[in-house]
Amino acid sequence: MKTFVGIDLGSTTTKAVLLDEERKILGRGITNSRSNYDTACRVAGQEAAIDARFTLFRREFGDDGEAGRQVEEFLARLERAFRLEQFLEQLGDLQQTCMEQVTGARFARVADGVRQAIGEVFAQLRAEAPALFAPGATRKSDFFRDIAGSRYLTIAESVAREAALPYDLLLNVYDKSIIAVENRPPSDNLSDKFDAALKRVTAENANTDREMQAAVEKALAIELEETFLVGTGYGRVTLPFSKEHIRSEILCHGLGAHMMYPNTRTVLDIGGQDTKGIQVDAQGIVENFQMNDRCAAGCGRYLVYIADEMNMGLHELGPLAMKSAKPARINSTCTVFAGAELRDRLALGEKREDILAGLHRAIILRAISIISRAGGIDDEFTFTGGVAKNEAAVRELKKLVAENYGEVTINIDPDSIYTGALGGAEFARRAAEGRLEGLDP
Repeated sequence: MKTFVGIDLGSTTTKAVLLDEERKILGRGITNSRSNYDTACRVAGQEAAIDARFTLFRREFGDDGEAGRQVEEFLARLERAFRLEQFLEQLGDLQQTCMEQVTGARFARVADGVRQAIGEVFAQLRAEAPALFAPGATRKSDFFRDIAGSRYLTIAESVAREAALPYDLLLNVYDKSIIAVENRPPSDNLSDKFDAALKRVTAENANTDREMQAAVEKALAIELEETFLVGTGYGRVTLPFSKEHIRSEILCHGLGAHMMYPNTRTVLDIGGQDTKGIQVDAQGIVENFQMNDRCAAGCGRYLVYIADEMNMGLHELGPLAMKSAKPARINSTCTVFAGAELRDRLALGEKREDILAGLHRAIILRAISIISRAGGIDDEFTFTGGVAKNEAAVRELKKLVAENYGEVTINIDPDSIYTGALGGAEFARRAAEGRLEGLDP
């Protein structure tokens, strides 16, 4: 099966989308960009390929009525089993890498004890792993470093104490090893992992329908041919792509938004490092655009900084801001001054939710200004990027659009973070067909 791949290498996350020949999305994948775009590109692409397999499974099964519910339950078990296999593989890689770090004068007298302690830590991590992927299990993150790291540190502290070893030795080994491991994407032997996951599912569920197993095996036999790939985003120039494999973020977000919502005429994308206001025509071709200048004020990185200053998770900012009854008036969205202004306001007794509500409004005011310079808002309007998942930002956007442009249809897709990658995948499909359209602005 021919597939067409779009990779959006953002400053904080890297996204991938696989399209088939009928322009249907086969799979999506996302990972942290870190500082290694080559690895991020491979991981996101692999995640999209995994997601594509589950799309093919569903196509084999169909999804009608009671049978459809049984299929979804089966596929949910299969995905948990697959993720467990993937986690265990990376856990083995991390353990081996940790062992290799136990060298040099610092470990001269305690090397054997440290290796034994590391072995015990990973034995406990391996024993805990199935529970992390059990039905109903909750994880703070789906990224390996986040899942394994917190438990390693907790277990290592206990093991070090019992073994009368300095905890900082085990901590140092981990810190050096996790960087190497997360910059090595999981192996590409997806078929082996799926086979192992299928065996795990059937072993745990003796009544698994043989037809379901057969459908999975049939779908796994389909070869996914990477026909053409297009890269876009903040880190696209760091990859060894030839010019024909690169498109600008502006073009990809405009075309991606058009594919999601064909009547789109105005697009707002708030990413990690920049904000883009884009005007497109009826075919999704960019007619005009504006971007923020230089700094990341009012973008995703700014919200990350605010979350860190308030000792909160990024996902907690929006819900807390929604509780505000009297948003604070924020004069600047400059990241450099944000911390000091935030602390001053808190010291003066202003409520956290009011400050956050004001910050969200300031961010959207800045975005509306960028859109106005690009030509204003025409119906329909599509909001994309990671900030589109922030309910407080969405609330302020709807208010300001109504105040300035009246009644406008506002589209926000749950998968809007993949908009740039989707546009890239469509450019890849067109390139493969010899129908390159548009020029980079």
